[in-house]
Amino acid sequence: MNGNDVRVVTVVGSGTMGPGIAAGFARNGFETRVFDVKEEQLDKAKGAVDFVCQTLIRGGFMTEAEAETTKGNLTYTLDLAAALNGADYVVETVPEKKEIKQSVFRQIEDHVRDDTIIASNTSGIPITQLAEVCRIPSRVAGMHYSNPPHLIPVIEVIRGEQTSPETLAAVTEVSKRIGMIPAQVDRDVPGFVENRILYAIMRESLNLLDEGVASAEAIDTIAKWGIGYKLAVIGPLELLDVAGLDIYTSVASYLNADLSNEAGVSSTVAEKVAAGKLGLKTGGGLFEYTPEQIQALGARRGKLLLATKKALLAE
Repeated sequence: MNGNDVRVVTVVGSGTMGPGIAAGFARNGFETRVFDVKEEQLDKAKGAVDFVCQTLIRGGFMTEAEAETTKGNLTYTLDLAAALNGADYVVETVPEKKEIKQSVFRQIEDHVRDDTIIASNTSGIPITQLAEVCRIPSRVAGMHYSNPPHLIPVIEVIRGEQTSPETLAAVTEVSKRIGMIPAQVDRDVPGFVENRILYAIMRESLNLLDEGVASAEAIDTIAKWGIGYKLAVIGPLELLDVAGLDIYTSVASYLNADLSNEAGVSSTVAEKVAAGKLGLKTGGGLFEYTPEQIQALGARRGKLLLATKKALLAE
């Protein structure tokens, strides 16, 4: 299947990422089906799509008419066979467990044509492992979005060991057709690129918190207004050239040895989890939140992400 020939898309799974991913396809004119095994999840997905559209309207990225067209391009179903009938392209977004995803991949192959592309939004399970249960593993690739998928424009296009060049090209083209920025990952390593970098940052941040070097508030302030502010306009490898590889060599020669190489989980996080303090979902984690703050945070962060996107796309 050529990426330009894709017309019908099925999103399998309507949890955290599924509705935003489906809305992105529907917004760009694709006939988009959303499948889930639970009626209540599909109901939530419809509400999530409404939220996505309203967020984009407020940010100036969508009109009311475009929102109605987007919703008109979406159908929701509990019938997997119906969802996959005639599908050109499938995006899997089920829970992040290899066994569940492999089971879903087997079921998808039972209902699609041999030329249908199957993409996984897994955030870290190697694509090769998911494709090993497939009859045609060459048509399987990774299509990893960042959360929230309707606001962050990059997609990691991951090559599994048996992914064909044609499949990789098609996923790249489809990503462009929905207005995203595809970045190809050539080696199928756990976590791919984005999460390996992100988890390295989070590990060092938690280590600094565990060691009492700075407060959670101070660490986040420095990361947002120092590291994050720079990385929004210049990548870490470009930054090395700006700073000078000689300077990096000098600093890294003593600093790298002192950075965290903890293979386990932060003691602070372990204590919080044991106490049932899981973050926003429980009203507190590393920070405390009221219900009003949680609602306001989502709206504020969406507004800021859209403003940042608009500024970066204007260059």
